[in-house]
Amino acid sequence: MTKVNNTLSCENSDILRRLLKTELGFPGMVFPDTMAQQHALASAVNGLDYGSSSLWSTSTMKQFLSNGSLPQAQINDMAIRNLIAYYQVNLDNDTQPATADKDAYVDVRANHSKLIRANGAKSLVLLKNTNNALPLNKPHTMAIFGAHAGPATADPNTEFSVEGSGPTYQGHLATDTGSGQSSYPYLITPQHALTSKAAEDGTMIRWILNDTYSGGSGSALVMQGSDSTAVTPSISTYAENMDVCIVFLNALAGEGADRTELYNVDQDNLVKSVAENCNNTVVVINTVGARLVDQWIENDNVTAVVYGSLLGQESGNSIVDVLYGDVNPSGRLIYTIAKNETDYNVDLCYTAQCIFTEGNYIDYRYFDAYNKTPRYPFGHGLSYTTFNYSSLHISPPTSLPAYPTGTPSVGGPTDLWDTVANITLTIKNTGSRAGAEVPQLYIEYPEAAKQPVRQLRGFERVEVEKGESVEVKFGLRRRDISYWDVGAQKWGVVGGKYGVRVGASSRM
Repeated sequence: MTKVNNTLSCENSDILRRLLKTELGFPGMVFPDTMAQQHALASAVNGLDYGSSSLWSTSTMKQFLSNGSLPQAQINDMAIRNLIAYYQVNLDNDTQPATADKDAYVDVRANHSKLIRANGAKSLVLLKNTNNALPLNKPHTMAIFGAHAGPATADPNTEFSVEGSGPTYQGHLATDTGSGQSSYPYLITPQHALTSKAAEDGTMIRWILNDTYSGGSGSALVMQGSDSTAVTPSISTYAENMDVCIVFLNALAGEGADRTELYNVDQDNLVKSVAENCNNTVVVINTVGARLVDQWIENDNVTAVVYGSLLGQESGNSIVDVLYGDVNPSGRLIYTIAKNETDYNVDLCYTAQCIFTEGNYIDYRYFDAYNKTPRYPFGHGLSYTTFNYSSLHISPPTSLPAYPTGTPSVGGPTDLWDTVANITLTIKNTGSRAGAEVPQLYIEYPEAAKQPVRQLRGFERVEVEKGESVEVKFGLRRRDISYWDVGAQKWGVVGGKYGVRVGASSRM
């Protein structure tokens, strides 16, 4: 559907045949998005491998072959690319099941729910944790707030519009939209998981599953008061005298439309209203991209923030595992959270012609180059324990030619992926509980390369028991210290001094 230099991507020989299939050695199949293929012959001869039957009928393809428009060698290559994955994963081994009947019940889930729950918890990022507000330990009273805490009115598997959804979802958001939408067998919401935990611990729990709730009537049979089991429901009365208040926020976008906001007024007002009445307010955010927090992040009563993407059917359990410390958080931000929208250097393009001038200076590379202070840097994430980094050792590369000389292969010349240096360091868990740390390797280039201040070139996730130490190793490939030489149109290595930094975020 998109064009590159005024040529449709599905018909762009420079992109598909020269760059992707030749220079990068891509051996697989090029498949068009829905309605992206526009012309039968142009897409066939310029690199598409699979097309719509309305354009690539058998008779049409035979005609292209017979009149010489499409060489036999190219259609043979297209056929191989269509089948290569089938043979790569051994689907020709005669052990595949027969096609099931349409109404047959076939359960292939096995232990997938456990994997989903575990990986969801691992992915969550602890942005803030003042005075060890988390993990929770059998609070006597708890109130939860926000539509994102509970189920939608009709849930799960509500259909999302491909053209655009959001900006928020009035229910627990645990899947993306369009081709990224999941089909849950069930959905564990935070309200569900927290209620189960409250029943186990003897915690009194209240909830308002709405972002803009303005109040209601209480029971006339029970004395009203925030220290009883009955109160007139409102955000302020439900937040008063609670051991902990948890506010749930989300942000949603459709596959075919950009997000229209990086923060939400209703949700931010909800956080501020709760925090005004509760001195231990925890915020949980699930979002499809960066979601700003500066409307309330410096409020002293906002004691902790847990931040993540969309976690799937076990979402509520994954969140509760982190809130209560059954899982020590180890997720890291995959983008920078700015203090303000204007701190980002990219914007939406609403015209047919979009010129991208930011080059390599996006996200943390832009923030570093222009000395902008983020709210939370790329790679940031806290833990319930502490770690110490020491004993950084670098085995530097010997002299290298300016450009790779290896034979063409998948990903470029073979020697582009040679390991040219090795880096080791020691990480010690200096805290009181086991946890996982994610050391990140950043490279600083010589000035002559004209590159960003630092660039991520590796990361590892290591489990470390309390009081124990582990050695972490990074192999640095030639590609990792290369830059794209526009003039030569090759990955080049410039002579000079390279900096190596290993730390817990892009800002160390």
